[in-house]
Amino acid sequence: MNNILHPIARFLVAVIFLLSGVGKLFGFSDTVQMMAGVGFPAPSFFLTCAIAIEIIGGTLLLVGYKAHYAAVALVIFLIPATIIFHAANISDPVHGQEQMINMLKNLAIIGALIKFASDGAGAFAVDSFGATKNDLTQGEQVPVFVQ
Repeated sequence: MNNILHPIARFLVAVIFLLSGVGKLFGFSDTVQMMAGVGFPAPSFFLTCAIAIEIIGGTLLLVGYKAHYAAVALVIFLIPATIIFHAANISDPVHGQEQMINMLKNLAIIGALIKFASDGAGAFAVDSFGATKNDLTQGEQVPVFVQ
């Protein structure tokens, strides 16, 4: 039962980034305007980077390939995004509560990503193809399909 929870957890976290990245891609000009509106420098460049990080990182996390690196990249992406776009606007009288919820959501996602960065993708991941129980006895944390 525990093994099936790994791909479910990866899916639940990855889908946030995949949908967000695709949404930014299809709403590119609106997102650039929003970023420019808060004084973000070179918004087109940084938005392109954000889309790439979200889609590539989300996909890698979803399939469990190099999940450690994907999780670290997504954490590095989320920290400034959380500070610049959510934490900075908590005092807004109209949207402050929404910004607080988004900031707390991002902190929870960062917690999940830290777990992936620490423990890897878990079972049913591309990284676990070809892994053996012997890999686990050598001190390397390599998830396997059947335990």
